[in-house]
Amino acid sequence: MHKTIQNLISIEEKIKLRLKEKKINKLPEIIAVSKTFQIEKIYPLIAHGHLNFGENKVQEAMNKWKTVKENNPKINLHLIGKLQTNKVKIAIKIFDFIHTVDSIKLAKKISDEQNKIKKNIKIFIQVNIGEEVQKSGIMKNKLDELVNYCKELNLNVIGLMCIPPIHGKTENYFKDLENLNSKYNLSELSMGMSSDYLLAIMNSSTYVRIGSSIFGSRD
Repeated sequence: MHKTIQNLISIEEKIKLRLKEKKINKLPEIIAVSKTFQIEKIYPLIAHGHLNFGENKVQEAMNKWKTVKENNPKINLHLIGKLQTNKVKIAIKIFDFIHTVDSIKLAKKISDEQNKIKKNIKIFIQVNIGEEVQKSGIMKNKLDELVNYCKELNLNVIGLMCIPPIHGKTENYFKDLENLNSKYNLSELSMGMSSDYLLAIMNSSTYVRIGSSIFGSRD
């Protein structure tokens, strides 16, 4: 069995065990963060039947995944990196989920472009949960405005997303986002990476974004 498959199965077992302790039955979706890896390293997971993959850059994703997705239409591709408005037209052609919507300008551009091709992208609004100046994401005091605007555009907002501060009480930030998600009555929640996914799922995360724990270090 390929090492990446072994790693994925190990993560799934850890998640199942942790959720069993809390008597939670619904398992989160694992997004295998495949950014920077060549498609050859990803093929074993595709053959294994894994369906959710994450990329950071639009053009890299298009080059890597266009043919693969045509041959494997059930694969869901998630954009987890920052999206520039000038890349939206390309992004909506290849991605099924966008996790990083953080402005009215970006929301409007996505709405305009997806309407042209009759596609309904699933969207997470990225929240700058730690209010860090160097990070992307909408500030919490602007979140109401963005959520309401997305509703006006009929965007398919399914949840919130965050990347908590590295040096801080991660669980507090996860709880904060969980509460915000409940406030807006959203069904999905995107938080948790290789270092903290077990903590994220204990705070209701339904999509975890895991790269190094599946693929190993990047050469």
